Amino acid sequence: MEHRFCQVDVFARDRFEGNPLAVVIVEEQPNPATGQVGPSTEQMQQFANWTNLSETTFLLPATEPGADYLVRIFTPMGELPFAGHPTLGTCHVWLDNVDQSDRPQTDGPRVVVQQCEAGLVEIEVRGSSGTRELVFKAPPMIRSGPVEPDVLAEIVSQLDITAGAVIDAAWIDNGPGWVGLLLDGPSSVLSVSPKTVTYDIGLLGLTTPDDPGPVPGAGLVLRSFFPKDGATVEDPVTGSLNASAAQWLLTTGRISAPYTASQGTELGRDGLVLISQDSDGAVWVGGHVVDCVQGTVQI
Repeated sequence: MEHRFCQVDVFARDRFEGNPLAVVIVEEQPNPATGQVGPSTEQMQQFANWTNLSETTFLLPATEPGADYLVRIFTPMGELPFAGHPTLGTCHVWLDNVDQSDRPQTDGPRVVVQQCEAGLVEIEVRGSSGTRELVFKAPPMIRSGPVEPDVLAEIVSQLDITAGAVIDAAWIDNGPGWVGLLLDGPSSVLSVSPKTVTYDIGLLGLTTPDDPGPVPGAGLVLRSFFPKDGATVEDPVTGSLNASAAQWLLTTGRISAPYTASQGTELGRDGLVLISQDSDGAVWVGGHVVDCVQGTVQI
């Protein structure tokens, strides 16, 4: 069946500077016999494997009260309950490509509610279409706390760094499985050349006047690595990691919000992630999304 298809660049102000996302818009009604809407899970996974992007999403009609749409998020290897740049990218596609005439109009900032396997995620829409910034409310972590000593030793070995370069480490998993390592500065983060990793690893470095990182004004430099087919892959710009890293660093008092995080420079990207915190302590993760490809796909 033919579906509308978009490819967007997330956490980027210009094309090809952020993290690409493929979005398939599924608009048909459920199959009367099976209740299935759109492609099967197997077909979705096959397409995500074919695009070979870090994530591919399927934009579907919502099934829960209060949600504006349902998203299913796939890596080339499997389905995720939540991920950051797919959240912002899918919302951008929904705003520009799906009829919302029946949606109630409200005063104040516009809030879109995304349904995903992790639950309902709020996304605030700031600005107009040309300069629009999308900001999602970070979901709670499903695993947090100290990293086991043997796991940390294994990760340090896989990253080919010294244990002394690690200021702190914690599980900061909000779905993908992140282990966060705070290193002794952006220079240490940018110099890492890992061996084969077996964990989803987020490396963080707080900027200082003596070690400001590659982007003027950024408060934090990140890199993320994960295993794939026996190899190590680096993700260009990672919303889920930025979300849980912010929750960790803000809770421990190592950084204050708002701040801008830089990611992707080692891959030739210029990803910028905007972190803020509301009066209730909730962390919001934002950025810009740019259109790159529009068309149709047969699935």
